[in-house]
Amino acid sequence: MPRVASRKRRAWKRAAMTDVVTLVTGTRKGIGRFLAEHYVAQGHIVYGCSRQASDLVADNYTHFCLDVADERAVRRMMSHLRRATGRLDHLVNNAGVAAMNHAMLTPLSTVRSILDTNVTGTFLVCREAAKLMKAESYGRIVNFISVAAPLHVEGEAIYAASKSAVQTLTQILARELAGFGITVNAVGPTPTMTDLIRSVPQDRIDRLLASQAIARLGNFDDIVNVVDFFLKRESGFVTAQSLYLGGVC
Repeated sequence: MPRVASRKRRAWKRAAMTDVVTLVTGTRKGIGRFLAEHYVAQGHIVYGCSRQASDLVADNYTHFCLDVADERAVRRMMSHLRRATGRLDHLVNNAGVAAMNHAMLTPLSTVRSILDTNVTGTFLVCREAAKLMKAESYGRIVNFISVAAPLHVEGEAIYAASKSAVQTLTQILARELAGFGITVNAVGPTPTMTDLIRSVPQDRIDRLLASQAIARLGNFDDIVNVVDFFLKRESGFVTAQSLYLGGVC
């Protein structure tokens, strides 16, 4: 259930119709947490979600505990946004899971978990967000992909495949939603020090970094710089693009 605002706060949100409304998925920690804090600091009305509760507390932040692959939960979240703000300007689809294992040792439960969150979850949140954005003939959607796909990282067959699917989804949604004033783009971070890579052996990280034109770990500022660009109102002519960081192609 969301951390429901007080009656006074809900009234304030409805009155603040000129403020920017931004939804970020996967905000409990890591990149998503950084993005939520960044847009709160920018003065946006920020909504976030994750499977577990978040300790991020701010006057203009509301958190939902849900699984992005749960259609009913996603619809309830969007209904809450509609009632509270009347619109949605930005969606940043950051929620994702990964697992590193040889394909022959990967259990079906892992395959389903990765595809459910990374592909189904991204699609569901995009679909429901687009319905809300369509009412205002304006919206910015940014999906997260991964360099694991173009680099064909061994041990990440299903994760890389899921992110390739998100890239294709991004390109097709960009065409389908362009007529509603909605852009859809994707950012592909290089390895960044989050929980997703802390368990990856250092020699594997070193090999990944050596494949980049700029051989270093990414950081949160690198990522938010690209997301900021895609979300800008002036970026209305930029859609269906996938930007990999670090010189990966």
